Amino acid sequence: MRVGLGPLFCLSKETEPGMAGRSKVAQEAYDIAEPIVRELGFDLVDCEYKKEGQYYFLRIFIDKRGGISIEDCEAVSREVDAALEGKLHADPDYFEVSSPGATRPFSSLSDYVRHEGEEIEVSLFAPIDGSKHIEGIIESATEEELVLAVGEDQIRLEWDKIAKAQRTLRF
Repeated sequence: MRVGLGPLFCLSKETEPGMAGRSKVAQEAYDIAEPIVRELGFDLVDCEYKKEGQYYFLRIFIDKRGGISIEDCEAVSREVDAALEGKLHADPDYFEVSSPGATRPFSSLSDYVRHEGEEIEVSLFAPIDGSKHIEGIIESATEEELVLAVGEDQIRLEWDKIAKAQRTLRF
């Protein structure tokens, strides 16, 4: 059975999605947290700073091959929280560390690399062999292209051909 998936994303080689929409505080947090998260063996996917009701939340999203556990979030939270103390242009009411979720859209080359060997769904801007949708297993992802195994075939896609992509989950 295939799980219905939410909206997908577009990867542009020039800029990684999510970067332009990040607030100043979220970008400051990202810059401080990224080397710490990397040193702990995780990928920093994104940061957000937003008001919900009367409170301000700073959230960072981490990932790794095989997924994220509560213990992973706790370890990152301890290290990053200490590093952020007094270094942001705002003082969030709450700080959270989270997994971005299994069905989140890919937003960077590192997402593709992290999920090599896994099946993804790709939407294209223009059809290839009459189809704008491809499901395949990631063989490799480089700055130049994405290589998918589709059955016995190998499909090479330049990034500017890809409109959207995310993991395929089957139960």
